[in-house]
Amino acid sequence: MPLFPNYHRAPVTFVSAKNATWFDDQNQAYSDLSSGIGVYNVGANNPKVVAALTKQAEKIWHVPNLYLNPLQEQVAEKLGGDSYTAYFANSGAESNEAAIKLARLATGKSTIISFSNSFHGRTYAAMAATGQDSIHAGLPMLAGFEYAVFNDINSVKTLLTDDIAAIMLELVQGEGGVIPAEPEFVKALVKLAHDNNILILIDEVQTGMGRTGTKFAFEHYNFEPDIFTSAKGLANGIPVGAMLAKNVLAPALAYGTHGSTFGGNPLVMASANVTLDVLDNLLPELQTKITILWQKLAEFNHLNVVTDVRGLGMMAGIALTIPVNEVVSDLLNEQIIVLSAGQNTLRLLPPLTIPTEQLLESLDKIKKYLSEK
Repeated sequence: MPLFPNYHRAPVTFVSAKNATWFDDQNQAYSDLSSGIGVYNVGANNPKVVAALTKQAEKIWHVPNLYLNPLQEQVAEKLGGDSYTAYFANSGAESNEAAIKLARLATGKSTIISFSNSFHGRTYAAMAATGQDSIHAGLPMLAGFEYAVFNDINSVKTLLTDDIAAIMLELVQGEGGVIPAEPEFVKALVKLAHDNNILILIDEVQTGMGRTGTKFAFEHYNFEPDIFTSAKGLANGIPVGAMLAKNVLAPALAYGTHGSTFGGNPLVMASANVTLDVLDNLLPELQTKITILWQKLAEFNHLNVVTDVRGLGMMAGIALTIPVNEVVSDLLNEQIIVLSAGQNTLRLLPPLTIPTEQLLESLDKIKKYLSEK
């Protein structure tokens, strides 16, 4: 057995991709409504990203964080402007680990409140922050995490003590079933945190980089988090993560407190740098496509096997009464790539650059398939 059995892999080998179309080793074309689990936000093999990667690869791939790296400063500025300080890692889980560490160092407190049904990663602290028993199964969990009920402010209040460092939140629970935070809940949560000198830590690993229609989901809720994390679409498929914090918190992550050999190397920063430029040009026109997406998805509410359609921007969940894993498998056989999430939810994360005609054609095929169940 060459590989551990920790993944269930579909029997297909993809060998190339262009924007929202993937090709297997039999030259069959598939319509991608997954973005590689929310990674190809500006489309697979985006030519501008390819050009930036190629150009940087011909110069130098890796420089450790023992030396200056101006590309990191450029990307940091594009992510957080003048208000935030950045740390670069290799993944969303690593970024969340850094955020948890920073919250504790900056406040001198140890407890993090997160939420039931959340997902923050599979490294140890990120896993402990995740509010899902299935993720914790068979393993001892780190201390210092409490779990409130998502969208229930009273459940948060019951957990308050003098030892709360931060409240950690996804504004749309992605792996948990594509469940958006209610605006009034977020407003009350932010006020509660500010009144009690608790940091607000937003996990934007899946919701960031334009996925919800704005660069980051917190823009929909009209507040600025104390700390937020990014990954997945940040470099459009090249492994990178980022943790950003308000400048006043920066001294807490002092010399020697944290680090990464590969984090923010020139190759990934070159990709992230141009991906952010592409995204900035894309966002002003994205709302039209989002409107079309949700007009089409509204038709799914009438299907017998659909109990709910929810989400935000280009992030949609279709709750089903039939086994979602069978749906994902059957649609793959129909050359449509989709995802599952939460309790029997079909998850759609199409590239933001998917042609509208391709998006609608794919949704019509999914609707037809579900209507026959």
